[in-house]
Amino acid sequence: MTSSEEEVIEIGELIQKGINGARVDDTKGMKGAIIDWITPKGQSLSLHIPHNMKSGRGFNHECTGALLCPAGLDWTNIQTQMKLMNGEIQVPGDQWPVFLYADYSYDPEDQWNGLLQSGLLVSAYKHIFTSPSSIDHKPKATHSRNARIHGMHCMTKASIAYVAMQARFGLTSAQIFSCTDLITDSE
Repeated sequence: MTSSEEEVIEIGELIQKGINGARVDDTKGMKGAIIDWITPKGQSLSLHIPHNMKSGRGFNHECTGALLCPAGLDWTNIQTQMKLMNGEIQVPGDQWPVFLYADYSYDPEDQWNGLLQSGLLVSAYKHIFTSPSSIDHKPKATHSRNARIHGMHCMTKASIAYVAMQARFGLTSAQIFSCTDLITDSE
C-alpha cells in the first residue's frame, strides 16, 4: 500500500469515528428529552418514566406503546397491547409507528396524510440539527443555528429517516441501538 492509500484509509476511519460519536451523542441526548416532549405540559405521566433509564418504555408503557404502535393497529385494544408486549405481533419495517403522524392520527383512507408531520418528530429534528434549546420556542441569542453554519438549506430524506430512527429508539425499551433489530424490523 502506498502512503496516500494509507492516508485515505486513516481519514476514512477518522470520519467513521466522528459519525459514530455524533450518533452516540444524539442517542444520549434524545433519551431524556423525548420523555419531556411526550409528557403533557405541567403534568406527569401516570406511570413515571425515568429520563436516564430505558426500562419501562416501549410497549411496556401506555404512552410510549401508543406512540410506537403501528399505524393501522388499535393500541386501545387490550389484546393488541398484550400481543405487542409479548412479541406475538412483530412490527414489520414497512408499518409506520403512530408517532410519525401529525397529532398521532393515522387515516387508513389516506395513509400519507400527516405522515412525517408530528410535533414529536419536529422536536427531535430541531434537537439534533439546530440545538436542544431551539425546541422551547423562546428566542435566544445563543441558538447556534447549526444547520445554517453547516450549510444545511433543506431537510433530506436521509436526515428525516435518521431522526425518525433516533426518536423511535428513544421511545423503546431497547438498551442498545441496532439496525438489525428483530422486534421492529428496522433494517
